Amino acid sequence: MSEEVPSPNPTEPGAQQGGAASAQVGPKARKGLFLLAMLLCLSPAMGAPQALLLGLVLALTIGDPFPSFNQRATNWLLKASVVGLGFGMNLEQALTAGREGLLFTVASIGVTLLAGRYLGRRLGVERISAFLISSGTAICGGSAIAAVSPIVNADRRQMTVALGTVFILNSVALLVFPLAGHLFGMSQHQFGLWCAIAIHDTSSVVGAGAAYGEQALQMATTVKLQRALWIIPLSLGTAVLMKTGGSRVKIPWFIGLFMLAMVASHHFPQYADAYAALSFAAKRGLTLTLFLIGASLSLATMRAVGIKPMVLGVLLWLLISLLSLAAILLEGPA
Repeated sequence: MSEEVPSPNPTEPGAQQGGAASAQVGPKARKGLFLLAMLLCLSPAMGAPQALLLGLVLALTIGDPFPSFNQRATNWLLKASVVGLGFGMNLEQALTAGREGLLFTVASIGVTLLAGRYLGRRLGVERISAFLISSGTAICGGSAIAAVSPIVNADRRQMTVALGTVFILNSVALLVFPLAGHLFGMSQHQFGLWCAIAIHDTSSVVGAGAAYGEQALQMATTVKLQRALWIIPLSLGTAVLMKTGGSRVKIPWFIGLFMLAMVASHHFPQYADAYAALSFAAKRGLTLTLFLIGASLSLATMRAVGIKPMVLGVLLWLLISLLSLAAILLEGPA
């Protein structure tokens, strides 16, 4: 993740209102239902996949009554939640997870970018859109797309296509991956690593890990945040290859705060109760974040993507998911 990620919605905020269904529900009722759903997501009874699904249902029925506010809130709430999760992480285990995930990270990024270039040409997807989709799949979803878009001079339509593609697949992944993990009998360690490699955005990676178990959450979060740092070399490499030098590379600063939180909880164990409270609040914040992400998906976004870019996104996602799954299962449980 880097700075604020633009919304994948290609239209004005009114397009987020949910179409004909929302016209049958008054503005006050829509806001009331939405706020009630948000409160429900703060309850321990609501899991991450369920929160995302609830957001999707509301988006496609009554619509999102607070689109502009929710986009900003999602951006900051996700970052605060990730930092808060650091207080519940074991530093030594996190360092071990980071070292183990490094090889998978480097290999998967390289394979995805090369495959995206080849498949984009074969499918007839324009070069910039194909590169944005490949970057989002390879590293960190919408954040990677937002980071490299100004470097390649992407226009709004190209950004919308790329963001919409990874956004839709990211939502599907959060719902499907925990089921697949149980189907394949994956350990929490294996599943956390698989999530970090094969799911696009940090929010869904952490959400899927949390749904699978505490160890899966730690593995998924640590490896994914390490992976997100590759936005920096990707941006620099893109600027060199595209021969553009005017765009500032954005540093994902909140990853540093996440690491500081782990270090603090390791060296000052006397505040364990406070760390537990912060970690719990972070998990509820993450659940709320995923609800807001689901609520921002509109029919206009899905229509804007188009067939060929979506096929490219699906093929890249299946490629990296299946290759990483095979490698992790062959390596055996940790």
